[in-house]
Amino acid sequence: MSIKKEVLIVAIYAGEIMLKNGGETYRVEDTIMRLCKSRGFSYVETFVTPTGIFLSMDKKNAPEEEMSSYIKRIRSRNINLNKISKINEFSRNFVNSSMSTEEAMQALKKIDEATSYSNLTKSIFGGLASGFFALLFQSNLLESLSAFITGMLVTYSLNYLLSRKMPFFLANILGGGILTLLAIFFSYMTPSIHIDKIIIGAIMVMVPGVAITNAVRDSIEGDLVAGLARAGEAFIIAISIAFGVGAVLKIREISSFIMEVLRQ
Repeated sequence: MSIKKEVLIVAIYAGEIMLKNGGETYRVEDTIMRLCKSRGFSYVETFVTPTGIFLSMDKKNAPEEEMSSYIKRIRSRNINLNKISKINEFSRNFVNSSMSTEEAMQALKKIDEATSYSNLTKSIFGGLASGFFALLFQSNLLESLSAFITGMLVTYSLNYLLSRKMPFFLANILGGGILTLLAIFFSYMTPSIHIDKIIIGAIMVMVPGVAITNAVRDSIEGDLVAGLARAGEAFIIAISIAFGVGAVLKIREISSFIMEVLRQ
């Protein structure tokens, strides 16, 4: 395998890891260009969208038939800022040293295969975030505790559903439904618990904050296609959460009306 193809594969792999774990489009493009140019390839053009990476590279004054191009399709995305930080560190080490492509691939595989936090750990901290957000919206102690339990169970359910390759749209609908059912359950336990405070606190762990932030940052950097794509993704997630919550609340309202009619 030629050195050009080896460097191209290393650059694409690094960009793929960043893009799959929530990296901004402009950051992925910048990383790929730095990796390629550090090995003497003066002509580097890359175009990155949330679902794909396109890369062409060549040396200056080289024959046209020697130009190399590569396309990588990205089919799954999640949020792991630790891997993005490690790729940034790898990029600096690769550019500022004579690291071989074999060593680079080993380092990238190690980063890609690194295990994330366990589902239990994510659930506990998701519950903590929900409980504190409920306090932020002036909930009482019981409401905050209920939001903690709800957020923990919702975070665990979402991670489980996504690990089973369920489409994120359906997973968020179910997550919103589970969240609302738990909030209704806790509200029936005592009159001091209000359903709205629990929903507001627990729903924060489902809000697509990273997608919204990346949409704004990509748009500011001039990557309008990526910015619109990420904004669309955030909008779909928000709609699915609202649909899940609203459907359960509406069913509750209809059932309460039917029960009231039957009593009369």
